[in-house]
Amino acid sequence: MKKIFLIFTIALVIFAQFAEAQRGSTQWKRMRYEVLYGIGGTNFLGELGGANMIGTDFIRDLEISMTRPMGQIGMRYKIFEKLSVKAGLTYGYVKGDDQKTEEEHRNYRNLHFRSPIVELSTQLEYSVIRERIGHRYNLRRVRGIKGFKTNTYLFVGVGGFYFNPRANFGGEWVPLRPLRTEGQGLVASRKMYSRFQVCVPFGIGFKYGLSRKWSIGLEYGIRKTFTDYIDDVSTSYFNNTLIRTSMGETAGFLADPSSGEHPNWTVGGQQRGDSTDKDTYMFAIISLTYKLRTNRNGLPKFR
Repeated sequence: MKKIFLIFTIALVIFAQFAEAQRGSTQWKRMRYEVLYGIGGTNFLGELGGANMIGTDFIRDLEISMTRPMGQIGMRYKIFEKLSVKAGLTYGYVKGDDQKTEEEHRNYRNLHFRSPIVELSTQLEYSVIRERIGHRYNLRRVRGIKGFKTNTYLFVGVGGFYFNPRANFGGEWVPLRPLRTEGQGLVASRKMYSRFQVCVPFGIGFKYGLSRKWSIGLEYGIRKTFTDYIDDVSTSYFNNTLIRTSMGETAGFLADPSSGEHPNWTVGGQQRGDSTDKDTYMFAIISLTYKLRTNRNGLPKFR
């Protein structure tokens, strides 16, 4: 995961060094602002659910059936012909369920969650293959610049997001953080986690021009995070008697909803999660983009 992120970052920095030196037509400056609307799917990589094997890292542990819908609105600005910056607001859900895996220990753990993801982020995009604006119509035998409709770009950025893991108890989705299911706040060594966190988005995108102003796009982005509690699972089991005494029966059950067939697997101190591997979520977005013309001051015209 870290290697992939490092490769994207280094590549984008190198590309950006050449962007300012670009020469040629300035026609792209007339339509350097874009408004975009997107829908798609989101998925999650953390402790819960996953493949039919002992928990592993990254794509090998992806559970496709847990894909959930998301939506995005945003705006893009071309800094240079090949380098753009995009700001976006994204809302979606992520979900995980141990019942989706046949691996014995993870299935027995029997934990599940769902959480909203509200992300505000900005990203730099470098066009590896860029679109080119030509005549109003690409007619045969007409002299001048021909348009090129396809744009392929790499991106990396930074953002902040909000999450709030919940579990289903008696038909109601109960917030898990206040229940302190791993003893957070009950002893000094277990700190409460924040539901506001930082993420680093990176990935690849494609755009295809439908006209001079409208484009359709596909973007796949991974979010590197610095928290392991999007699914409310990170370290080891805590003394369940103390949880029930301090937080109530609901907290005690959701901290350990296993069948009890192997009680030694879930006693205090036994592994519940893996704090060495932070949670990751990802978006696959189909977007519709509209180019705005600029006025004499270089600002976008919305009509």
